[in-house]
Amino acid sequence: MTLAADTQTSTRSRGLLNDLARVLLAHLPRPHRTTTPEPPSPEDAVVRALCHDMRSPLASLEAVLGSLDRAPGQAGELLALARAQTAHLSSMLRTADATGGAVQRSRGTRTLCDVLRASAAASGLPRCQLVLEVEDDAGDVAVADARVQRILLNLLENAHRHGGGAPVRLRATARGGWVDLAITQAGVPVERVLQHLRDDRPPVDLTGLGLWSVRRQAGELGGRVLWSADRDELTLTVRLPDR
Repeated sequence: MTLAADTQTSTRSRGLLNDLARVLLAHLPRPHRTTTPEPPSPEDAVVRALCHDMRSPLASLEAVLGSLDRAPGQAGELLALARAQTAHLSSMLRTADATGGAVQRSRGTRTLCDVLRASAAASGLPRCQLVLEVEDDAGDVAVADARVQRILLNLLENAHRHGGGAPVRLRATARGGWVDLAITQAGVPVERVLQHLRDDRPPVDLTGLGLWSVRRQAGELGGRVLWSADRDELTLTVRLPDR
């Protein structure tokens, strides 16, 4: 049973600047060999979105840090603001990191259970906010494509950034030759989420980029994204073939 090559993804950040350099280098557009204009690639879209969204937070962080020595009486408040800005920047980098980049194929050596845990740890979502349910034999399914972890990381990061702290339930099931990865959260703006999933082109900023990427990568793996709503709860299910 194999979901599809998996690249090792670090579950801990080595620092904001290191993360920024790694993501930018991974997604910088490569020069074209011809002069004919070409449509922007998904990787190009990631770089543009990242640059667009990081300008204001970086400027704010620079201003806060520059005020520390001039307002010693407000050091605690300024440090709290700096930490909040840093957390926001790290969140955007996780989204960008999970959205693009090269995919290398190889024989699967990780189980879905391991990939679920690694994705949860890398998403920044507090453990107290996440309930992980792995049913039947789903945890033993072999994962042989890095896009599976990117899909999970995008969904969890999206829930972390835009869920307002609402609890998140991640449920994995495997039956009938398919593996379902379902994320449920209350208070989600359904129409906005579905619009991002329907978009054929990547957004100009990071808003919706993760959801757009989830649909694209699920399709590349031969799967699809389903959704259902129950009162104020929205469930997004990524259904992938168990090859």
